[in-house]
Amino acid sequence: MNQTVRPPKQAVRIGHSACPHDCPSTCALDVELIDERTIGRVRGARDNDYTAGVVCAKVARYAEREHHADRLMHPLQRVGDKGSREFRRIGWDDALDIVAEQLLRAEARHGAESVWPYYYAGTMGLVQRDGIHRLRHVKKYSGFHSTICVNPAWAGFAAGTGKIAGSDPREMAKSDLVVIWGTNPVSTQVNVMTHATRARKERGAKIAAVDVYMNGTMEQADLPVLVKPGTDGALACAVMHCLFRDGKADWAYLDKYTDAPRDLEAHLKSRDPQWASAITGTPVETIEAFARLIGETKRTYFRLGYGFARSRNGAANMHAALSIAAVTGAWQYEGGGAFHNNNDIFGLDKSLIEGVDALDPSVRMLDQSKIGPILTGDRDALQGGPPVDALFIQNTNPMSVAPDQTLVKRGFARDDLFVCVHEQFMTETAEVADIVLPATTFLEHDDIYRGGGHQYILLGPKLVEPPGECRSNHEVIAALAQRLGAEHKGFAMSSRELIDDMLRRSKRGTLAELEANKWLDCQPPFEKAHYLDGFNWPDGKFRFKPDWPRVPFRSPYNSGPVDDMPALPDHWAVIEAADAEHPFRLTTSPARGFLNSTFNETPTSLASEKRPTVMIHPDDASAQGITDGDAVVLGNTRGEVRLHAKLFDGVRRGVLIAESIWPNSAYPDGKGINTLTSSESVAPFGGAAFHDNKVWVRRV
Repeated sequence: MNQTVRPPKQAVRIGHSACPHDCPSTCALDVELIDERTIGRVRGARDNDYTAGVVCAKVARYAEREHHADRLMHPLQRVGDKGSREFRRIGWDDALDIVAEQLLRAEARHGAESVWPYYYAGTMGLVQRDGIHRLRHVKKYSGFHSTICVNPAWAGFAAGTGKIAGSDPREMAKSDLVVIWGTNPVSTQVNVMTHATRARKERGAKIAAVDVYMNGTMEQADLPVLVKPGTDGALACAVMHCLFRDGKADWAYLDKYTDAPRDLEAHLKSRDPQWASAITGTPVETIEAFARLIGETKRTYFRLGYGFARSRNGAANMHAALSIAAVTGAWQYEGGGAFHNNNDIFGLDKSLIEGVDALDPSVRMLDQSKIGPILTGDRDALQGGPPVDALFIQNTNPMSVAPDQTLVKRGFARDDLFVCVHEQFMTETAEVADIVLPATTFLEHDDIYRGGGHQYILLGPKLVEPPGECRSNHEVIAALAQRLGAEHKGFAMSSRELIDDMLRRSKRGTLAELEANKWLDCQPPFEKAHYLDGFNWPDGKFRFKPDWPRVPFRSPYNSGPVDDMPALPDHWAVIEAADAEHPFRLTTSPARGFLNSTFNETPTSLASEKRPTVMIHPDDASAQGITDGDAVVLGNTRGEVRLHAKLFDGVRRGVLIAESIWPNSAYPDGKGINTLTSSESVAPFGGAAFHDNKVWVRRV
């Protein structure tokens, strides 16, 4: 069990692909192919100038996952009680017939909206991930409002620029100061560090990092800026206060390219470092040094991550940090400006993949992050519509990753809920399914990817044959559509035909051309990427004053307290603040060995992460009678979680860090860390505040 294939010293050939996982790096890959079913080492493609030959250790050891003894190989039907893990092997035809019968039964009972196709980012491939929309559009099933990841961050960035795009990320290597804010690329986006450290080596550039604990990136920074969770907006405001105060604001740029610079300057007069220090816990001298470094460095590149946006004030935090580059005019310089994600540069027409021609806008859109309230019958979460009686799930593991796990588990335990899970491993969600279908990995099917953290479209062709009876998402959706009477020409097309159609519709060439070139560089010209031809608003000006309800973002409705959002960059005090009963703030940051719940089955990742732990400042631990390695329990109104204490002075007092996501089974009572997180909506377009939790802690 858990055996890793040991490849021969010389692989037969090298195949080219792209990493499919939920990471902005979307690395171009060279894969050792030993035979038609076996891979060896996976490396970053040296001839791709963003990947630059580097991949994370998780993907480098992908053979551990590809050839894992616990891969699902055959369709399974539950024979015991829900969650009993008792299944029997059945054939594909029988399995698909049962799924179709149950979906049709739910539809007959409460209407098509009682079926909810539920997916996410287990693969980021545009065919295998997004084809599920074609089925839901044709069948008029409940829509899927994607909220669990990008919404606060993207809304905050677009609030200023008008779209999700920024300076060429390769320009980090040409910067004089790289500010890495709210992300830990040493663990989660290694290529960011590739380009930032190149700038330091070749140009003498500095690296500054802002985060809530002294992680690997903070340790490598020339200036680490340690803040309390949810207080980044206060830090950003204090930095801008200093820039205006010290004459480092670029007024020529501000007058030409921004909407309300004098209003901003006046607003920030009271947001000085002393004010920010009281909120962030960051010493005044550190804030002053950070502001001075930015003010004295024209070529400052702000690499803004997702982590600091995963709180109730996350969109406001992102917008405040982004605003600094407009105050200094850093956008004018190569190696300067800001970047979060390049979503809006690709212009890919996925209409055939997603079946957009069959979309009915009157069908309700259910919030992904509220799967717990939805499955337990919350009328507001259901938008007054019928209950969800059937789930068809691909590419995600909500029994582990969704917030408010107590409600999620209660919902999945319903006897009247039918669940089909299409998966690669027996995840916590698969364990509570009625039908489990074995899925291919990215090396076993054709797909296409676009970078989040860079500017490339990359092809991911099928390189090896799948084990057992594994089938791709596209194959399963097409087979279900046939049984459900769902008609659309996309169901009859192959993955390769869908890729070619999308490229042609998007005027991005053809599949044959992409296959020959491996990837396509879509980076806009310098002037456009740096918004020197104007920001993406009618007047061309960066917005210090966002119109929050109408920020351009793909969302069917506003969520959360939108009307209360700050008119100008500020610390928006809506976070779940510590109190006498819950004196600690908990952040569930990513672990280096896992990617959400992926890789938590591979031996090397498990060995490196060891066990679920919570980092606590030694002084806080002493006050609680906790010593290093003690079993502790964390709790709040949503539940309790048991794990082990790790004393760590690289956090502010009152802050706890639990790197995740471990399987629920890794915890003594089967309750994972998302037992403590809330499904409360983040303004303005929803999202899960994973890093925004008040808790208590005590020794077991």
